Amino acid sequence: MSGRVQNVGFRDWTVRRASELDLTGWVRNRTDGRVEILVVGDEATAAQLVALCHDGPPTARVDHVAVEVADERPPKGFTKRFTA
Repeated sequence: MSGRVQNVGFRDWTVRRASELDLTGWVRNRTDGRVEILVVGDEATAAQLVALCHDGPPTARVDHVAVEVADERPPKGFTKRFTA
């Protein structure tokens, strides 16, 4: 995601939304100002989280959401990761 997505609670918000949807994965800030999320779960539920991310938390401004398929194995639960 790009826009005003760092320093607005986006990672904590994402962890809460993903946990409520029973998804696994992670969220992290990128050094270029974007936020990156790995979501694992059934396609419809993952799509719900993606749809929520188009708005994000109240203090965020999301300009762009890109979705890609990844082969990474997810962690247990949904976690915040360090900036990459």
